[in-house]
Amino acid sequence: MSPHISIIKGDGIGIDVADATLFLIERALGAVAAAPLTMRFIEAGAGYFAETGKDIEPGGEVAAGKSDAIFLGAIGLPSIRHDDGTEISPHLRLRDMYGLYAGVRPIKAYPNIPGPLADARGQDIDMVIIRESTEGLFYSAAVHGRSEVSPNEVRETMLITRDVSERLHDFAFRLAARRKDQGGKGRVTCVDKANVFTAMAFFREIFDNIATNHPAITADHCYVDAMALTMVRNPWDLDVLVTENMFGDILSDLAGGLVGGMGMAACGEIGDEIGLFQPAHGSAPDIIGQDKANPLAAILSGAMMLDYLAETTGAKYYDKAADLIHRAVETGFNDNLIRPVEFGGDMGTKSVVAALDQLITAPKIANSQGGS
Repeated sequence: MSPHISIIKGDGIGIDVADATLFLIERALGAVAAAPLTMRFIEAGAGYFAETGKDIEPGGEVAAGKSDAIFLGAIGLPSIRHDDGTEISPHLRLRDMYGLYAGVRPIKAYPNIPGPLADARGQDIDMVIIRESTEGLFYSAAVHGRSEVSPNEVRETMLITRDVSERLHDFAFRLAARRKDQGGKGRVTCVDKANVFTAMAFFREIFDNIATNHPAITADHCYVDAMALTMVRNPWDLDVLVTENMFGDILSDLAGGLVGGMGMAACGEIGDEIGLFQPAHGSAPDIIGQDKANPLAAILSGAMMLDYLAETTGAKYYDKAADLIHRAVETGFNDNLIRPVEFGGDMGTKSVVAALDQLITAPKIANSQGGS
């Protein structure tokens, strides 16, 4: 039986990029002779909130948790807010409910994408930011009522727990080991502010303890402000970064800018039982309905979901389908066959998808994979 996937298209361009991703996943699975995924669509987001007063359909949270994975397009619209001014964000609650502690943000430079770095080594950027996604400074934001609010002050809580941090750091080291097997640097850097915050010193102490279980991987530390500088000056030296929730949110956007922009920022939120996959960008209301959205962040997130399903189900054809998508994107940029509007090109969402579809189903790519 094929895995069950919950789909939340959400708001704005989330709908377009989700449709693009689901289409190409279906095409890649077909190319490796694998059955389609079983999908359930769940209504959620700011638009749904404006219509119903709820941010997700009745039973949507439970249904999402019963699936094998969740795919999200984008959620939120600037004009639609809660009474306290915060955005509509049921996905933060899903992270909290299902313990999706490992926010995986791969950052990879592709050929022919204009980047802000003059140094040619910017084309060698290939790192992953592991952002803890359930605690840190987002702990209060995940569930309404956790913030301490009075007329004269508001207090938010930074939460760092041993249990989650141990699992997070172990996840980062295991990922670095897999990357090392594929030619990666074999290095994990703990990004913190341990010189100021006791919670961050605790986070670092746990990192050092977990590092002893992975002697084949280099472990080091960097303060978050110094890391922001490093990511601009020599990001090609970085491999796997593991950090607190808010720090990871900021640094992953910075890193996305180094390789073209948020249109390339894929994301997986992974727990011990389920994973949620989404582009890291927002709903981009300024380009809704204009066929200008770059769907690649969503498509690459979809490939991450296939890799995750390969690991959780043991079915290797999901790996092969994911590899088809990754290779199509690489070939598309290398041969100048995909030219998104985001990078000054002449191809909107539909044209990018059509070009990738041809690459995914091309005999020279698909026939080399085979089914299993």
